[in-house]
Amino acid sequence: MRILFFGDIVGHPGRDAVQTILPRWRAAHQPDFIIANGENAAGGMGITPRIAEELFTAGVNALTLGNHTFNKKEVLSLLEDDDRVVRPANYPEGVPGHGYGLYTTSGGQRVAVMSLLGRVFMDPLDDPFRRAQQLVSILRAQTTCIIVDMHAEATSEKAALAWALDGQVSAVVGTHTHVPTADERVLPGGTAFITDVGMVGPLNSVLGVDTNIIITRFRTWMPARFEVAGGPVRVSAVLIDIDAATGYARTIRRLEETIAQTSDPHRL
Repeated sequence: MRILFFGDIVGHPGRDAVQTILPRWRAAHQPDFIIANGENAAGGMGITPRIAEELFTAGVNALTLGNHTFNKKEVLSLLEDDDRVVRPANYPEGVPGHGYGLYTTSGGQRVAVMSLLGRVFMDPLDDPFRRAQQLVSILRAQTTCIIVDMHAEATSEKAALAWALDGQVSAVVGTHTHVPTADERVLPGGTAFITDVGMVGPLNSVLGVDTNIIITRFRTWMPARFEVAGGPVRVSAVLIDIDAATGYARTIRRLEETIAQTSDPHRL
């Protein structure tokens, strides 16, 4: 089984890039299932039902979210009605949405997708390690293929979770920092890991945001409205090859390509 996982999609330029590149990457890599982190897809923060549907129409099978899950009020209906959208599982009990999804590929294989939010330098949610272990116990009874999106700031927290779940899940992929790391590998127990996949967003930016805005913010500490940058778009993803019988990863490799931006970066 081949899983294609896109890093954080930033704004309209990121969504447009996914639509542009997916037909070619489908033909070249033949993924069985496509996942993307969509928490920055709406103008750089949050997601809406319309934008989620746009990405599903483009060919994405499941969307994971992160610390900007609830930035758009329209997301509440999406989280309740569409199980293809997975918010972090370690939000407290009673929060709208689902912390994992269980899906069937076109080839009839079962795959589970889980989202978790780190706590180091981020909001103090429930323990992601404990929550992950609880869900793994449930999901392994239904499928051997489990993909975990660890949306976290600290590299140590991402790596620690991967080691804690090594041999129990197929992959732990890091998101949130928007900077791709060069440490992709398969851990001894068979779990694929990368600290951060990177983003699908403007190359000439600060994490997808217009550089002048961020520079001014650092120089003055005055609040400023973030705007998605223009220019070429860097597409960052990973391709994970998994033995469907055992759920163990065989390989993980980075896919990166820069394409021209054809959309308005300020459009939601």
